[in-house]
Amino acid sequence: MSLKQLSRLLLKDKLGLMGIILLLFFIGVAVFAPQIIPYDPSEQHYNKSGDLLRMEPPSKDHFFGTTRLGRDVFSQVVAGTRVALFVGFTCAVMVTVIGTVIALVAGYFGGWIDDLLMRMTDIVYGIPFLPFAMIMVAVLGPSIWNIIIAIVLISWRTTTRVIRSEVLTIKQRTFIQAARLNGASHGRIIFRHIAPNILPLALVFGSLAMGWAIVTEASVSFLGYGDPMLISWGKILFDAYVAQAITEAWWWVVPPGLAITLLVMSGFFVSRSLEEILNPRLRK
Repeated sequence: MSLKQLSRLLLKDKLGLMGIILLLFFIGVAVFAPQIIPYDPSEQHYNKSGDLLRMEPPSKDHFFGTTRLGRDVFSQVVAGTRVALFVGFTCAVMVTVIGTVIALVAGYFGGWIDDLLMRMTDIVYGIPFLPFAMIMVAVLGPSIWNIIIAIVLISWRTTTRVIRSEVLTIKQRTFIQAARLNGASHGRIIFRHIAPNILPLALVFGSLAMGWAIVTEASVSFLGYGDPMLISWGKILFDAYVAQAITEAWWWVVPPGLAITLLVMSGFFVSRSLEEILNPRLRK
């Protein structure tokens, strides 16, 4: 597809274009966070009389107000952007790779290999995420990597199910049969002939996994199981809840909640646009 065709499709799909703009905005905030953040997110602020600026509403000095401990909410929200994007992109890549490889192997070989991998997928479907994440945090300790591992171990299942169905169809096509007759190895057929045909679908599920991972990390952090050494949007909401400020200090709750909503929306909008761009049948 040429750049001109891609631009025309993006301009036609307003939601997809909006998703890309939002995603680029958050990436820009994360990249330039050190230049954007006006204060240390953990720094406590005092007025001229030496009193702690506790739960102060938005002002010219503190754009999003302050927390119960006098910390700048704007600085915390900007810092949390990096954590959200790190979790989102890392989980998206890992979920896409793991789910796609399992789907390729199961769909191509079939037989007992397919049965074994699909029964393993069924078992993962039966594991509730939050109790699983809580057990992992209790055993391994609160860490952003433990949360990422928990998300990846649970979320590859849907990617595998859908892509496997596509692999079962593709492996019956004529060009796959021709590759077998020409003596191509299993690995070459899987990764050279089948994988490129399911790549568009894998990219769509990768962008969906990004949004789901961001929401999941925020949920886990909101429940108090996040990494205590990092400032994330979920942890900001958790601190506001513990301080019983959910209904009193809207400036402490709305910015991180809105940031989560917009970033997750961008992932879903981009996935919708990707599906149409990468699938010629949908464009028709």
